[in-house]
Amino acid sequence: MSAAIDRLNELVGRTVYWLILVVVLISAVNAIIRKVFNSSSNAWLEWQWYLFGVIFLMCAGYALLRQEHIRIDIVSSRLSARANNRIALFGHLFFLIPLCIIMLIEGWPYFYESFRIGESSSNAGGLIRWPIKLVAVLGFALLLLQGISEAIKQIGIMRGVYVDTRQRNSGH
Repeated sequence: MSAAIDRLNELVGRTVYWLILVVVLISAVNAIIRKVFNSSSNAWLEWQWYLFGVIFLMCAGYALLRQEHIRIDIVSSRLSARANNRIALFGHLFFLIPLCIIMLIEGWPYFYESFRIGESSSNAGGLIRWPIKLVAVLGFALLLLQGISEAIKQIGIMRGVYVDTRQRNSGH
């Protein structure tokens, strides 16, 4: 199960992070049009933050898979591997997973109501709102799944049946 979740978040993360290039291009074109033609579009501005939201939310599980979430290295580097594994498992079980469940429970009604009423931006020429609210729900679902996968791995490490070969990047 853990490997399937990892593959899913790897696929989503490696697909979605290409949207960074799209956001940069939209931002650049929008800035050029604004400066050269003294014109602006609310829709393009909203596309920028929608895509940023997609990148941030849909890649959260991928970042957890790649061990790129923030840690206090000055503390974790002084602890044993066993202590770090226990802290990670505790964090996943008592903080990350419950937070994701709460966000899913609370986020779904916001998405559904937005979809039901066809909510759109109050800005002239703005975009519909429900897709970004759906992305928030999907992002927390992917993060929840990855949290479960990481908890499974931590338990496997503590039982000696799983060896984590991933290397955490330092210097963040």
